[in-house]
Amino acid sequence: MFYHDVKKRWLILLTILTGILLALSWPARGFPGFLFIALIPLLLVEDYISRNPEKFYRFSALFYSYPAFFTWNLLTTWWVVNSTTVGALLAVVINSLLMSLVFQAFHFSKKQLKSATSGYAALVVFWISFEYLHLTWNLNWPWLNLGNGFASFHHWVQWYEYTGTLGGTLWVLIANIAGFLILSRILSGQRRLSGQIVPISLFCLWILVPIGISYFIYNHYKEESRPVKVVVVQPNFDPYSEQYTVPPEQVLGRIMSLGKPLIDSTTNFLVTPESAIQEDMWENDLSTFYTIGALRDYIREYPSLNIIVGGSTFRYYLPGEKLPYTVRKFRDSDQYYDAYNAAIMVNARDTLQLYHKSKLTPGVETLPSFKGFKWIEKFAIDLGGTVGSLGTDSVRRVYNTVNTVKASAVICYESVFGGFFAEFVRNGAELMFIITNDGWWGNTGGYRQHFSFASLRAIETRRSIARSANTGISAFIDQRGDDHQMTAYWKPAAIKATLNANSRITFYVAHGDYIARISVALMVIILLTSIGMWMAGRKRQRKRRK
Repeated sequence: MFYHDVKKRWLILLTILTGILLALSWPARGFPGFLFIALIPLLLVEDYISRNPEKFYRFSALFYSYPAFFTWNLLTTWWVVNSTTVGALLAVVINSLLMSLVFQAFHFSKKQLKSATSGYAALVVFWISFEYLHLTWNLNWPWLNLGNGFASFHHWVQWYEYTGTLGGTLWVLIANIAGFLILSRILSGQRRLSGQIVPISLFCLWILVPIGISYFIYNHYKEESRPVKVVVVQPNFDPYSEQYTVPPEQVLGRIMSLGKPLIDSTTNFLVTPESAIQEDMWENDLSTFYTIGALRDYIREYPSLNIIVGGSTFRYYLPGEKLPYTVRKFRDSDQYYDAYNAAIMVNARDTLQLYHKSKLTPGVETLPSFKGFKWIEKFAIDLGGTVGSLGTDSVRRVYNTVNTVKASAVICYESVFGGFFAEFVRNGAELMFIITNDGWWGNTGGYRQHFSFASLRAIETRRSIARSANTGISAFIDQRGDDHQMTAYWKPAAIKATLNANSRITFYVAHGDYIARISVALMVIILLTSIGMWMAGRKRQRKRRK
């Protein structure tokens, strides 16, 4: 039987099986049903280590879980290598290590608490807390948060409007623990398969009932008719050879030549991609730059049009102004400036409205901000354009539009962060835009995965989304998460649709990642209890030796 005598190489193969099952679950071409059983092989390995402590070292749970998480990270996010070899290596190695540390912490608590129920509860709250950390700290990488695995099967998770993706993580973790407990009893000879009918039935219900509820919500959800006409442009400049070298007038010319045939006097928005304009525009006097002038000239023809344009901007600080840690010093003076990845709203109003990307890509747009570590900036990954830590916004901006609804734009990587995305809606956005540039990764799963996450954001917030990619996939996503008019990869395109705005606030928008906050509180209690029991045990051992 499994628990009697297992060679260690079989344990390694079991952990790798977990990594393969997780990878086979992942969007855009995986089947998320594997998520409900993917962790079972790894849990069997951990249980064997727990039952045979004399055969293993103290950190064996970490060492044996690492192959699982390394396999998952490698098979799922290998495409990062197309933009940066060093960044891909670090992302895979470090993220796998962090996941393994979470698993080791679960193994430690399970051992100290001497209770299977408390131990597996620790796994749930530790893992959710880890995913929340990846949503909040500077080295964020929430790409592989378990709840994201349903992005291409968004019909299964319409209830994310109540829980966000962390509800999906909770769903997956409990299913795997239940499946493991059933299987381990059978393998250990405690129960025959026929004696597990009730637990197996409950296991199936745990999976199927939420899916059934989701389909009910999906089939009964109706959008309120609040029409907004939007044109999206995909100019398709090669990010490696064109985007940062083609003159701004040529870039703007292609954007307008694609978009203009679809624009009329009733069009409310024209949406262009991230970093579309590389004119090195200074925010202290934006109106003097060619791009802004040309767009304002165009708006005179269509005074109700609101244009979202992505670009690199800069701002210099006057003497006496407070300087953030991201500032850069001019080479030939004692003045300082900040660089931004910006989304600019241009319309008939006199004032230009800017939003600065605030969830920055680690290693490319942000680096550790510890005092005295500014020298790390020189190791920033150069993908063209501005290199090093960028400035950010503290407020999730909602644009004041002309003759239409309130709207917000998130930039590229920000669309992976559910709670962050929801802040724009909480601030009043009735329609959302995603502007991005997914050409860095080539024709791989990277841009398809990124696109699929937009469906989750639409469900969580019940906001229609217009997505403009320099290249990748541009499309419209309705409030149920369905995509429409998807563009082809690496082809210039423009698309037009009428979307419905929405002012209703979902439970998730109102309350954010409450599952994570509860998990973090429980994690602290469990960790402190585990450490206390470990210290008490060490103290008893010392007394016995005396």
